[in-house]
Amino acid sequence: MASATTALPSSSKPHPPITILKRARADVPLAQNKFLKKTARGKVLNILRERYLRDDIPCGFEGCDLCRDFPGYRPVLPAKGYTQHTKYGDGHWLVVDTNIVLHQIDLLTALPPSLPLIIPSTTIRETRHRSLPLYNRLQQVIQDEDRCVWVWWNEERRETATLPKEGEGEEKETINDKNDRAIRQTLHFYPTHISQSTTKFPKLILLTDDRRNREIADGEGLIAISARDYVDGLIGEERERLVDLVVGGVDEVSVGEKKGKRIYQDYLPQDTLLAGVKTGRYHQGHFNANPYNYLEGTVRVPGLNKPVLLVGREAMNRSVDGDVVVVDILPESEWKAPGTEVVDQDVALRDDDADDDESPGLAEKEAEKSKAEKMDVDEETKRKPKDILPTGKVVGIVKRNWRAYVCHLDRSSLSEAALTSLSQQTVFATPLSTSLPRIRLRTRQAPSLIDQKILVTIDSWSVNSRYPDGHFVRSLGKVESKEAEQESLLLEYEVPYRPFGRAILNCLPEEGDKWKVPVKSAENLEWRDREDLRDLIVCSIDPPGCQDIDDALHARKLPNGNVEAGVHIADVSHFVHPDNPMDSEAASRGTTVYLVDKRIDMLPSLLGTNLCSLRPFVERLAFSVIWEMNEQAEIVKVRFVKSVIASKEAFTYEAAQLRKDDKSLNDPLTQSIRLLNTLAIKLKEGRMRAGALSLSSPELKIHLNSSESTEPIDVEQKQQRETNSLVEEFMLLANISVAAKIQETFPATAVLRRHCPPPKTNFEALQDILQKRKNMTLDVSSSGALAKSLDACVDPKEPEFNTLVRIMATRCMLSAEYFCSGSVSKETYGHYGLASPIYTHFTSPIRRYADVLAHRQLAAAINYTPLHPSLQSKSHVEKTLNVVNKRHRLAQMAGRASVEFYVGLALKARGEKTGSVDASSGKSSREEAFVIRTFKNGLAVFVSKLGLEGLITFKKDLHTFDPENYTIKIPSDKGKGEISVSVFDKIMVDISIEKDQNTQRGKVKMVMVGPVSSENL
Repeated sequence: MASATTALPSSSKPHPPITILKRARADVPLAQNKFLKKTARGKVLNILRERYLRDDIPCGFEGCDLCRDFPGYRPVLPAKGYTQHTKYGDGHWLVVDTNIVLHQIDLLTALPPSLPLIIPSTTIRETRHRSLPLYNRLQQVIQDEDRCVWVWWNEERRETATLPKEGEGEEKETINDKNDRAIRQTLHFYPTHISQSTTKFPKLILLTDDRRNREIADGEGLIAISARDYVDGLIGEERERLVDLVVGGVDEVSVGEKKGKRIYQDYLPQDTLLAGVKTGRYHQGHFNANPYNYLEGTVRVPGLNKPVLLVGREAMNRSVDGDVVVVDILPESEWKAPGTEVVDQDVALRDDDADDDESPGLAEKEAEKSKAEKMDVDEETKRKPKDILPTGKVVGIVKRNWRAYVCHLDRSSLSEAALTSLSQQTVFATPLSTSLPRIRLRTRQAPSLIDQKILVTIDSWSVNSRYPDGHFVRSLGKVESKEAEQESLLLEYEVPYRPFGRAILNCLPEEGDKWKVPVKSAENLEWRDREDLRDLIVCSIDPPGCQDIDDALHARKLPNGNVEAGVHIADVSHFVHPDNPMDSEAASRGTTVYLVDKRIDMLPSLLGTNLCSLRPFVERLAFSVIWEMNEQAEIVKVRFVKSVIASKEAFTYEAAQLRKDDKSLNDPLTQSIRLLNTLAIKLKEGRMRAGALSLSSPELKIHLNSSESTEPIDVEQKQQRETNSLVEEFMLLANISVAAKIQETFPATAVLRRHCPPPKTNFEALQDILQKRKNMTLDVSSSGALAKSLDACVDPKEPEFNTLVRIMATRCMLSAEYFCSGSVSKETYGHYGLASPIYTHFTSPIRRYADVLAHRQLAAAINYTPLHPSLQSKSHVEKTLNVVNKRHRLAQMAGRASVEFYVGLALKARGEKTGSVDASSGKSSREEAFVIRTFKNGLAVFVSKLGLEGLITFKKDLHTFDPENYTIKIPSDKGKGEISVSVFDKIMVDISIEKDQNTQRGKVKMVMVGPVSSENL
């Protein structure tokens, strides 16, 4: 490589010499990387990429004399190496192959921190191409400062760069073979390179599960070993700790390799699936398991108004909830209606043998259960032909949704002898979610894990096995301990809860909590193009204990008789800049997650609860939306401005309500609240006239023992006040105003939020129930018609009936989602529930990343700052919002699960406090409940007071089921006649938290005690 040094003209500051490197002619073949790429539309592109080879990439060895002066050199790889191994006790380093990352990532992340790892850039690139989630986990390993990890840029260093071998037919080298050769080249390079500095250095061991790669490595004089054999050779506690993490186990033959009777059909090749979906032969969608019946599932596919029904194991063909599957729809003559029986997996499969899929009686029992399911489906198909769904079977998987699952060990899968044995044994792990299948795993720790919550990962699912095979990752703690319950909840809903790293914290202001808005002057950038609104009477209204105050409001009369109203939002984008580590972390987290007793922040607390939070009596940077309105709350004009505010008070909803209602007060702040409330009432009336829906979902308040304690003592429904509606109306108005502005300015990439109209078929069941049980109609022709129908669903004898109908209607809706304006047609921008043609989220940037993006776009729209290139790319915005949508959905589910857990604890506490029940029995409360669904063998009920839904099942066949009228007739306790229980009926239930003796899983148990007891049913 030729070089030349050029002298620079003299200046006040001396410049370092610039070295120009010229590519040597011999490097040209290595520098050009040619490959073919197939696009989503099937077009094949010939890609040519250049790479720049270098001689100055450091090797990372602490004793290397050749690399010591190279840029980026760090002494990471120790001269001694890792010695705690029976085969390589004199010291070694591990070189990691790609298949280890793809299939043994849990093992890789759990290896001893002192074990030196060399990760070739080929491994990193191939992982990124194959699996982005695994790539992200690999990056966490690489960036862990406590680990001994060196990234070797083998494809950029001249000595280890590789070219594909030329050949024809079977002799042509595949991409996988080329990558394997590139990784092996690293093991050839290091000994040759390091030997020029020292004669004593550790052995390099290639860790790979590719048998052919190991054989070739042995032929080349290299040392290669499988993950199984490497872990088996570790010394002492490390072996015992890691042995269960090896996919397939350390034994000779893993469960997945056992041969047996074929249960499922093989999946079609990916090319066949994609071609079939493209031509309409097959259909693609997400698999949704039926939580009430493990033998049924559905798949929603584009082009069909109703979901595709899958009946039986064979039809579901090893699908796991959330998988992207391809289904083949059966002829219409074979279409079925969903069954009406509750089929509990834990009960139905309790006696299965974890070691044997063909144990005596198992096949017969499974066939009997499948036959009963088929009979139930056939019966329902004949009885209610209008409920028939397109029926099909899964013929392939496009994308697996496998992840680490929170589970309990099923005690029934262990024999009595195995309860004290430390030998490796096969057991069942039962996931928390009833939508997931039991997972079979091999572990030596079974006796100690019986009363623990554990993390388990699925590895494979053979066509010969009724269950997927997995491996134990780690224990989370004892069942029912709050620490284990909380961590399991965060893991179950994939909530990122790791502490913020050093790179992220380095993005915070250097002054820390001493930062404040500087003195107003032209020199201070914070004041550039900002309006000084510190004299405005601004206040915030939030729930009790709120620390991350996103928004504040003001209202005042104008001289012309109109009203000025303003919403002031924390200016988070001033502190969170695009493409820095803090921004990337916020984009990954997507949202703050609120649990009952803790909050998992999207941003570091210095920003969320301090510098960005609009605290009272402190100057803060804000982004303001200010309207001029007439007395009818009609907008005359609106403006958007960066500002500086000083909030005059931070109210709770209750305190603001009391302030508004106190007639003895007439100060400017009170007048502002009253004026805001008057406008909010008119804004809401206008929305309702436009067809906005007033839906319902129960909001509960958990009473904790004290502000420091997390012990719940009681639970009640949150009270909704006028001030709740006041804040809601102005936040909605701000979001709508901002949405219109950014869409007008950036029509191709505006960050918006929409709520699509639900298919009318979603409401068919609810319409039928209302018609037959209450003689009421539900008009779903438009949001306005639905709103009027819901208002009319009133039972004078039952005040809670209307709320129940609204809750059931909410469940028929589609979920709202963020989207990029250029990705869909303008006709589909609308928000159905709000009856607004356009909408976004702008008002909560401390806790929602979509709002941060909207802030950046609005700042560019008013020419405050230029728009960052990432927000000008439609593909980038789409990709970011896909993550945010997923995080938002999971955060909601995590919040609900947290409430449910604490409701259970609160019910126990309530029972112990009153002494009215036996706390040891688990019975905690007797409450009124509404029947919301009837089954062939039970009832689904909803306790509105507690926001709990439960299932009451009947084991004996003593009742009569009338599915046409949604009624079950039950023998009277008095022995004479029958009592009818139907949907919308109110019954009395005893609620307890019951722990399953086998799975150790705590779940809500409800027993009907009136009008008849279900104990003997």
